[in-house]
Amino acid sequence: MEAALEITARYCRSEMEEYGRCVAASPASWQRDCHRLRLSMSRCAAAHPIVQQIRQDCAEPFTAFEQCLKENQASVMNCSDHVNAFLLCADQVKLST
Repeated sequence: MEAALEITARYCRSEMEEYGRCVAASPASWQRDCHRLRLSMSRCAAAHPIVQQIRQDCAEPFTAFEQCLKENQASVMNCSDHVNAFLLCADQVKLST
C-alpha cells in the first residue's frame, strides 16, 4: 500500500495535487465533485510498471481477498489474513529487468 502511494506521489504528482486541492475545496461533496480527478490519478498510477507487475504477481492473493470480502460483507475484519497476504506479496514484487 505504501509503495502505491509512493508511486502515485512520484509519477503522478500533478494528478495527486489537483485531486487534493479538489477534496480540500469541497469538504461536503468531494466524493461527487472530485470523482473525475480521482479516476485520472488512478489511471496514472495503474499505468506504472510496478503496479502492473503487482497485479500479475499477486493476482492469486488479491482474488482470495476479494472473495473473502464478498463472503464476509457484514464482518470484513474476517479478511485481515487475506489482505495481509496480498500486502506481503505486493511488498516483495520487484520490476523485471
